[in-house]
Amino acid sequence: MNTEQQRAILTIALYAAFADGAKDDREREEIRRIAESLAGESAQPDLARLYQDVLLKRVTLQTAADALQEAGERQLAYEMAVCVCNADGRSSEAERSFLTELKVMLKLDAMQANVIEGDAEAIVELSEAAAPATAVPAATAGPVVAAQPKVSEVELDKSILNYSLLNGALELLPQSWASMAIIPLQIKMVYGIGKAHGVTLDQGHIKEFIAAAGVGLTSQYLEQIGRKLLGGLLGKMAGKTLGKVGGAATGIAFSFATTYALGQLAKRYYAGGRRMDTAMLKDSFQNLLGPAKQMQTQYLPQIRQQAETLDMARVMAMVRGG
Repeated sequence: MNTEQQRAILTIALYAAFADGAKDDREREEIRRIAESLAGESAQPDLARLYQDVLLKRVTLQTAADALQEAGERQLAYEMAVCVCNADGRSSEAERSFLTELKVMLKLDAMQANVIEGDAEAIVELSEAAAPATAVPAATAGPVVAAQPKVSEVELDKSILNYSLLNGALELLPQSWASMAIIPLQIKMVYGIGKAHGVTLDQGHIKEFIAAAGVGLTSQYLEQIGRKLLGGLLGKMAGKTLGKVGGAATGIAFSFATTYALGQLAKRYYAGGRRMDTAMLKDSFQNLLGPAKQMQTQYLPQIRQQAETLDMARVMAMVRGG
């Protein structure tokens, strides 16, 4: 996959991120930050410039689609767009309209598109299974006080580490469903940590907590897509010839660090009676992220080993099975 093809797929992913027209300044800023970060990691292509080109419509969706000549590349681009559109739950009417238009531009047949959309729907269902979709009482009336967990600190830390290893392994896989499964597993992890402290929240509240920490849902997907493309992880996608891991296991599983820092933050947040405001949550998450990134190098052999055994059925079973 050359630079032009990488640029085309990333352009399509960015257009998907803005498809619902509801992106506020905070999310735009987060996507811009990611674009600059990824541009700094690789000379190909300049993602910060690409972000501006998409935002200011200096490059069109049709141009990006036309740059993809191979069937596998066009399929990959559509998978990535579906992934981004479903990042924060079921796609909106505007996002579905965008995907319909993109499908035509990429010249995908109905069967191809249905398979991709079916996989995405399965992951959305997985996300909804990760925590209740409807509100439940978060706490009893009265002052908020620190809560003692119903399980030991050691057990909580072990659970956080296991989620982190799994999400790191998922990021090393080339399949689009693998990246889509990371956020549902983070939701399930946070739900479990809250429940261990006697706090039961719905999926919406958990997503708000994750966003308040500075871990954007759409931007997480864009970051994973960008790293995979720029790192050459996806290689030759035509015909899905990579198998489960292929050359992916030589990469760095950045989602390990994000998941681990998020888990440790949730543990502090619920144990402390949920007293942190948004600024404190973001600062605490960033302080936890540095040590977590050091840990991901230490655990990389285990992450690679786990990546060799993962498939969609197993991951979905993990989310649904507790």
